[in-house]
Amino acid sequence: MTSGRRGLQPRKQPRQARAELTRQRILAAAAHVFAEYGHAAGTTNRIAERARISIGSLYQYYPNKDAILVELLTRHLDAGMSAMTRGHDDEAPDSLEEVIRRYVRLTIENHRDDPQLLRVMIEQAPRSHELLEKVSQYHQALIVFARELIENHPEARVADGEVAARLIVSTVELVVHQLIAAPDPLDPARLESELVTMLTRYLTGEPCSGPQQS
Repeated sequence: MTSGRRGLQPRKQPRQARAELTRQRILAAAAHVFAEYGHAAGTTNRIAERARISIGSLYQYYPNKDAILVELLTRHLDAGMSAMTRGHDDEAPDSLEEVIRRYVRLTIENHRDDPQLLRVMIEQAPRSHELLEKVSQYHQALIVFARELIENHPEARVADGEVAARLIVSTVELVVHQLIAAPDPLDPARLESELVTMLTRYLTGEPCSGPQQS
């Protein structure tokens, strides 16, 4: 699906408390509708009905359902960035395993509220330039954090910190998304335990010598 840049922008930025409450009602209603019906059947009429406002009132704030979905995904990314920043500012645990556990746990918690909605947002939301840029910035910040950890922590023994950082971020983000939002999701505690074990062993194991020359 392709949408013009303007078509993904909110029409109105609320300046009064009442208008902001209306916008929050629209977003909350949309989250329920998209999670229940998916993107195709999650129409603006259903969103307006769930928010208990007229369709005309909804269009004063958003031009279409794609603009609403993009804002929901933007908020998800902002929440993830805020959680990562708070965790980075806190005093870091001494062991590499506990550092990895904190990161994995934050990622799982950011995916647990409504995994079906998250699947719709990530897999079906239109990709505007602004949204793609925000996603890129989010992943780059995670990679920078992971690389600093790998290169500075005495327990880390990987040979290539840059590649290892990208592997860790991609693994955590993709695995957590896929397994939490699956039709038969894994128990979050079990997922956390096994993912932390896998990543810790990778980071602390003896690096391979590389491919053998024939």
